[in-house]
Amino acid sequence: MKKAESSSTLGPGGLDISKAFFKPILNSAPPSPTKRHTKISVIGAGNVGMAIAQTILTQDLADELALVDAQPDKLRGEMLDLQHAAAFLPRTKIHASLDYSITAGSDLCIVTAGARQIPGESRLNLIQRNLVLFKNIIPPLAKYSPDSILLIVSNPVDALTYVAWKLSGFHPNRVIGSGTNLDSSRFRFLLADHLDVNAQDVQASLAYIVGEHGDSSVALWSSITVGGVPVLSYLDRQKIAYEKETLENIRKEVVESAYEVIDLKGYTSWAIGYSVANLARSLLRDQRRIHPVSVLATGLYGIDGGHVFLSLPAQLGRTGVMGVANVELTDYEARQLRNSATTILEAQSQLDIEDL
Repeated sequence: MKKAESSSTLGPGGLDISKAFFKPILNSAPPSPTKRHTKISVIGAGNVGMAIAQTILTQDLADELALVDAQPDKLRGEMLDLQHAAAFLPRTKIHASLDYSITAGSDLCIVTAGARQIPGESRLNLIQRNLVLFKNIIPPLAKYSPDSILLIVSNPVDALTYVAWKLSGFHPNRVIGSGTNLDSSRFRFLLADHLDVNAQDVQASLAYIVGEHGDSSVALWSSITVGGVPVLSYLDRQKIAYEKETLENIRKEVVESAYEVIDLKGYTSWAIGYSVANLARSLLRDQRRIHPVSVLATGLYGIDGGHVFLSLPAQLGRTGVMGVANVELTDYEARQLRNSATTILEAQSQLDIEDL
């Protein structure tokens, strides 16, 4: 693929025109050592990858953005399309290549590459189709950016985050799955709609979906508050009758909402783009916010039986996962969370661990 990136050179000899416009200041001080150049690499230039890249650019989260994909024409087209919007975006150097060396020195590597989910297909069914791909993606990322954070978005995200951890050799705090960060946003939206309250009143609460990013996810009803009132007490106060089945149906709506989007437009893109940019901001700007993301959960909340990644409320900062929140779970929620872990472990058992 012909290389093209942001540049100040023109003409056959690569004439540097920047000197014609600006006269250098003599004896100027060196750049501040505290100023950090931030580089993000996005692996996969499909609908999800480009939605993430576009959101990262508009939110001014990186000084440099590198794109990698296996399709040269599409990759170059996407790169040029973004570069042509430079006048409307914060200044970011954008480049692309088939070669992973372009990702060298990344602070954050976001992996979106993978087989597209077929309408009606479970995320866990994707694992075998994406395993081979990850064996070609993760090792070069670890080689060229050994100090980066890996953020896995490809589905099934929990099992593939485990695969990325094994293949990279990174400490688990630097391997994160996008997990249920988006599911929790969908949950808050649906909960606000059902309760007829402002979504911001739910947004500030512990309205988390945890566990698998998929069918066995768990809604933490016991920790949810609306306007400072526990949601179950809120329902009682408003004399709104409910049963566990009603609550379970809301959780199922969260899971099925993604499938509905896939059925209607063939893929999801915009919501996951905003969700991942949200995670990138917390990580790279050391915001130490709590997000439900896929982390190594073995030993937490009674989860055992092997190494497993699933979503728990985790504090994210510049070093990756800084800790997991001690959310109080009911016995029922804890059992459901352990069942979710078992579901993921069963999917992982299909992998040839010796090859990882």
